[in-house]
Amino acid sequence: MSSTHDVTFTNDTFDLAGQLHLPDGFREDRAHPAVVISTPGSSVKEQIGANYGRALADRGYVVLAFDPGFQGQSGGHPRDLENPAARVDDIRFAVDYLTTLPSVDNSRIGALGICAGGGYAVSATMTDHRIKALGTVVPVNVGRAFRQADTSSKASAIAMLDAVGAKRTAAAAGEDVDRNMWIPDTEDQAAAFGITDVDTLQAVRFYRTPRGHNENSTNRRHFTSDAMMLGYDAFNLVDELLTQPLQVIVGGRLGTTFSYSDGLALWEKAPNAKGFHVVEGAGHYEMYDEPEYVGEAVETLDAFYREHLAG
Repeated sequence: MSSTHDVTFTNDTFDLAGQLHLPDGFREDRAHPAVVISTPGSSVKEQIGANYGRALADRGYVVLAFDPGFQGQSGGHPRDLENPAARVDDIRFAVDYLTTLPSVDNSRIGALGICAGGGYAVSATMTDHRIKALGTVVPVNVGRAFRQADTSSKASAIAMLDAVGAKRTAAAAGEDVDRNMWIPDTEDQAAAFGITDVDTLQAVRFYRTPRGHNENSTNRRHFTSDAMMLGYDAFNLVDELLTQPLQVIVGGRLGTTFSYSDGLALWEKAPNAKGFHVVEGAGHYEMYDEPEYVGEAVETLDAFYREHLAG
């Protein structure tokens, strides 16, 4: 069985909190293939990152999952900031850390991105070619997601930008500004909001119940994050810069996260796409922790990494 160890590393400004998953029979004097995991928005390392980290470590990889800056147990202020540029840069710092470990083969480092972390991992891999292979599970281009929110119209995005500007002005004047919720805090609250969407309810059942809850995952987002995400495109320049091998894994049940269509768009743009794997019957959030679906995804990732991180 694999083992898990708490670690910290720096992003040159503050410390990031990570978990290093080590394979059974791990030896310091042996150079292993390694994978850095970029987790979903609002998620911390003990949730989806741990599920995939342990499973990949069981297959022989050194795996690093970590809390993004400003979130979880990592440093940074303001708290609960979701800054795409910072999240992408943190992946590069995670690779820096892996290269300092004698137990990691620097020529066999891969990345895995899940949900919004999939888009961030794409951006990082495009511009950090120390990452030799990229896997994604239910990848989401979070910029597309936020621009498409509510009405799927340009007017909605502009209204969101106007709201951020008004909040910034209020904060600059010394007013307290509430953080935004990623999802409802409870199923009862979702019902009170009139939410019936299956994906949103599954997100609540994962993040906000004992099934996947972690006290360090606050379900809050600093309001300035919204403007940063609206102006971000995770797949920009993929066709020019993402030359590393790519494996895309999506759930077969289409839903309102649009991770299937985002994954397909990514796969079609990438010049070195190797596989597009559909986990039949799985919804987006079921790919986070349902053993059958996670198992299928990990088997696919293992085959991909074994081929492309072979050394």
